[in-house]
Amino acid sequence: MTLTDKINQDIKAAMLAKDAKKLEALRAIKSGILILKTGKGSGGDVSHELEMGLLKKLVKQRKESATMYRENKRIDLAEEEEYQAGIIETYLPEQITGEQLRTEVKQIIAETGAESMKDMGKVMGVASKKFAGQADNKEISMIVKELLG
Repeated sequence: MTLTDKINQDIKAAMLAKDAKKLEALRAIKSGILILKTGKGSGGDVSHELEMGLLKKLVKQRKESATMYRENKRIDLAEEEEYQAGIIETYLPEQITGEQLRTEVKQIIAETGAESMKDMGKVMGVASKKFAGQADNKEISMIVKELLG
C-alpha cells in the first residue's frame, strides 16, 4: 500500500470519527503529495525518498511553529501544531539512533571505497537514499566528515 493510499484511508476514517484535528494533519500530507506529483518534472510519480522528505519537512514546520507559539504565550496553538506533528510522524519510518547510524555509514564507506573527503559526495548520495526518512542528512554528513576527515 502506497503512502497516498494509506493517507486516503486514514482521511476517510478521520471523517467518520469526526476528528477534525487529525483530518487537518492528514489533508496537509495529501496536499503536499499532490503538489509533488503535479510539480515540474515529476511525471506524476513521487519516489519514496521524496515522500519521506515531505513528511520530515511537514513535521519540522509544525515543530518550529509550536516553538514560536510557545514563545508568544499561545499554548493552545502550540499544542495544535505539536499534535499535528505527532500525527505526521506516525507515517515516518523508525528513526535510526546515533551508534547504529555510525555503523551503517562505516559500511557504506567500505562499500563505496571512499578514502578521503573527496569521496564525501559519493557516500552522501548512497546514505541519503538508504536512510530517507530515517535519519537527518545533517547528522549523516557530520558522521561522514568525521569518518573521512
